[in-house]
Amino acid sequence: MLREVTATCYFEPLRSGGSVPGVVEADDLGTYVMKFTGSAQGVKALVAEVIVGELARRLGLRVPELVLAHFDPALAAHEPHQEVRDLLDASPGLNLGMDYLPGARDFTPEVAMACTVDPLEAGRIVWLDALTVNVDRTVHSSNLMVWPTFGTAPPKLWLIDHGAALVFHHRWDASSPEKAYDFRHHALGHFAPDTRAAEAELSPRVTRDLLREITEEVPDAWLAEEPGFATPEEVRDAYADYLAARAKASESWLPTDFPTRRELADEQAARAARTQEGRPDWLKRVPDLHGKPAAQQDWSVHLG
Repeated sequence: MLREVTATCYFEPLRSGGSVPGVVEADDLGTYVMKFTGSAQGVKALVAEVIVGELARRLGLRVPELVLAHFDPALAAHEPHQEVRDLLDASPGLNLGMDYLPGARDFTPEVAMACTVDPLEAGRIVWLDALTVNVDRTVHSSNLMVWPTFGTAPPKLWLIDHGAALVFHHRWDASSPEKAYDFRHHALGHFAPDTRAAEAELSPRVTRDLLREITEEVPDAWLAEEPGFATPEEVRDAYADYLAARAKASESWLPTDFPTRRELADEQAARAARTQEGRPDWLKRVPDLHGKPAAQQDWSVHLG
């Protein structure tokens, strides 16, 4: 079972994601990135974090330790931003913590250019994402960290932020376990992921018993009000049944087609050109106000 800790100090919010997690210290003297039940994504995002994160760990992938973290909003009385305070005030009690990796770097396109990722490791991660319908690990938002980034040890990939996975649990009756999704723009797509080898290795290990065991890690309170289910146990069964059926149907959704870096750059250039078509000259000169880093706007700058 996931360990339980109690937050003793709130440091700051992290604004890199839409859920606005916060950095806290707990009574075990550990530092955690805490994700809150009061976020706009709600408790289903935390359910997805637990199920996908713990499944990844059982399959041998690197995920920072997850803990169930008790939080008192009074710890953040010094927080100056009202919208963050509203989030914290809406999140008393049990939340989710992820072990903070000191000095870790985001797996940005610039970092990716300097990394070598084994095709089988890339394949395992892509396969997991396809199984759990995690479409939120793209070249623009990898939800991967590189750590350690100091000393002589080679850096390794760590998987984070799975709150957008398990999209089927937003509409249980409208999604088939055999449905295929577009993973052509996966963050690891240009590392030639060997998804067929990953499927052969991992699919037999994703049993219903394993999935049912993992769903026991999710607190009852996060499952108690799921529409259409009478008890948390019924919800756990539904997750285990769906993912087990999806694992057995992997041939129908296995992603195998990934563009190269050059093809990604060409696609983005073509998309930008289409966006400019028909615009008046004055509008073409308006800068991008969405604030994406240059490295995420145009892969061609890395290609020469």
